[in-house]
Amino acid sequence: MLPQFDDTQVAFEYKSNSDLKRARFLFSSMGSPTLTALGMRFTKVAMALGLPIKGLIKKTIFSQFCGGESIEEAAGTANMLAKYGIGIILDYGVEGKASEDDFDKAVPEFIKAIKYAASQKNIPFISIKITGFARFALLEKLHSGEPLTQSEAEEWERVKSRIDKICNEAYRSNIMVLVDAEESWVQKPVDDLSDLMMEKYNIKKAIIFNTFQLYRHDRLDFLKVSYDRAVAKNYLLGAKLVRGAYMEKERNRAVANGYPSPIQPNKESTDKDYDAAVDFCLQRLDHLAVFIGTHNEKSCLRAAQYMIDHKIPSNTERVYFSQLYGMSDNISFNLAHEGYHVAKYLPYGPVKDVIPYLMRRAQENTSVAGQTGRELSLINKEMKRRALL
Repeated sequence: MLPQFDDTQVAFEYKSNSDLKRARFLFSSMGSPTLTALGMRFTKVAMALGLPIKGLIKKTIFSQFCGGESIEEAAGTANMLAKYGIGIILDYGVEGKASEDDFDKAVPEFIKAIKYAASQKNIPFISIKITGFARFALLEKLHSGEPLTQSEAEEWERVKSRIDKICNEAYRSNIMVLVDAEESWVQKPVDDLSDLMMEKYNIKKAIIFNTFQLYRHDRLDFLKVSYDRAVAKNYLLGAKLVRGAYMEKERNRAVANGYPSPIQPNKESTDKDYDAAVDFCLQRLDHLAVFIGTHNEKSCLRAAQYMIDHKIPSNTERVYFSQLYGMSDNISFNLAHEGYHVAKYLPYGPVKDVIPYLMRRAQENTSVAGQTGRELSLINKEMKRRALL
């Protein structure tokens, strides 16, 4: 059956009255760009000065959008979501590392996450960013096609070795790996490395997924190229479809450097390519698996309707829907309620290290048209149903 995304009883069954009230306060605050900017500025200063605000952050925005400070804490959130048929994507949310030592230390953390996921029933995915294992400047040079020095070539081999260790463990443990997209000017080596890992490990099942950001006007064509490559080389394509996350940065850089923007001219073009990409994948499930990552209700309903019309079982292992933890519960929980595979992105890590992620969530909810208003309207509807308003 088609899910009903306005069913708030299903969407918020897992939330207590106090959880709902906290969420209402947070989304109300994020609806104000001024309050959001002030809050972000205060948080940065307070953390830099070592002020004791960790507890406040953990009880508010951290608990809304993150699973915990460790895998063990995230496990409690995962177990709670499992009761409602929702899986999770373990996402180690620590960012901003830049040394070879940091990159090497990250590998066992992800292998630990994979092994833990393999011991659980509802953790089908982990997420990785190649920039968590490689210098940005190295990726930039590879993307531009400049020849590498001997030491840089050796450095790139170490990057490939790190990613291969993670993917090999995922293959042996039957845990899927989502490779995040990066900025357009470092994306080619990410695509190349993802293709290499898919060719090696996506033999009988899609274990490795590359991410296609459809807010870029060239990504629908690249999805088709990636599919043709997978068919030609006899492996399954893992396609994670998202709209995108770096729009303003991409446009500003294009203007500053005098080249055409890689970003779609408007939201309608992005939506058109996104839905076309979903259709393309759903029509080719014999040769790929698709991860539909979106907070757009129309896109999710469209995909679900396609599956119904073409008699694709809602629980096929080749189709997953996904939203971020703490957002769009009306989509996630109602899809799961109707038997579709759903997985929530669940970041975890020390509060101070996850601050960059939390800042992006706050900015996203402030800037994405209608997102905060939609969240608030659904929360208010459920609070009224519970006679809390």
